[in-house]
Amino acid sequence: MKRYVVAYSATAIFFLTLDGIWLAFVANDFFQTQLAHLLREDINLGVAAVFYLFYAIGIVIFGVRPALADGRARTALLFGGLFGFFAYATYDMTNYITLPDWPEIVILVDVTWGTFASALSAWVGWSATSKLIRQG
Repeated sequence: MKRYVVAYSATAIFFLTLDGIWLAFVANDFFQTQLAHLLREDINLGVAAVFYLFYAIGIVIFGVRPALADGRARTALLFGGLFGFFAYATYDMTNYITLPDWPEIVILVDVTWGTFASALSAWVGWSATSKLIRQG
């Protein structure tokens, strides 16, 4: 049980930090330019917190856990990345289908980001947990 607490904590903290930097500093202007007509004035922090709590569980289940089972970093990267790809693609493609003026470039950028950030977060969760297991 301790290893999953470590896996979840490391994954969640890393993903939240990485995505926060991405959204606040790196991609903020891009999303403002592309989606200004759809963006809220104020973010709903409660819903954001729920998203981050649940999304990190998904990364652990689908990325970190398989890597812990086979002991390979590339498993965390692969399955974490696939989880991110499918989650972000589902979100973006659904928006493209249902919302007028959802730009294709947002799909490309957001899905690429989600794949990368989820893969890296799964690797961080796996790395932290693997170190704990080796230390006994």
